[in-house]
Amino acid sequence: MELAVECQKRVEGSKPNALRRSGMIPAVLYGHKGSESISLTIKAKTVEQLLKKHVVNNALIDLSIPELSWTGKTLLREVQVHPWKGFPYHLSFFSVATQDSLEVEVSLSFVGESVGVKLEGGMLETVLTQIAVKCKPDSIPDAIEVDISNLKVGDALHIHELVLPPGAEALGDPTQVVVTVLGTKASAEEIAEEEAAAAAAA
Repeated sequence: MELAVECQKRVEGSKPNALRRSGMIPAVLYGHKGSESISLTIKAKTVEQLLKKHVVNNALIDLSIPELSWTGKTLLREVQVHPWKGFPYHLSFFSVATQDSLEVEVSLSFVGESVGVKLEGGMLETVLTQIAVKCKPDSIPDAIEVDISNLKVGDALHIHELVLPPGAEALGDPTQVVVTVLGTKASAEEIAEEEAAAAAAA
């Protein structure tokens, strides 16, 4: 998923709260020139639309700054949110042009219907909904599909068992459980009853 966003260079001396009252959100761009950074502003409505797409640290954004004649691919690395009002009040973008690889968060998309749920009365428990992945800037997956069809009661899928797109490498503990199928109380009672009946018939 790639998006396009236009920012303006922040006027020197402008006050962040005054900018927010005028419908603009302060932002900053890192990595376009070594350790240099650019102070920016972005329309609050644009930020709202951007965040609806869940793009923090997992989608390339074509950022343009007309006053500086600068356009480049970036990641939205951080969104600072007001602690009790809940609205975003500062964004941090990172230029990826000089990066060979990136660490991003990618959502997991669960497909299929578990055998353990469908036929054995189990309950699917999703432990992770996204994982950290290292990949090239132009190869960020929109999502990673996780096929749960063959999971029976008691089975689990771990990070190292996920099928990743070519060139992508999962980060973190490879033994971390992603999804599992738990036995329900009802299914445990049914098993006990079946075992008792079999013992009585023997």
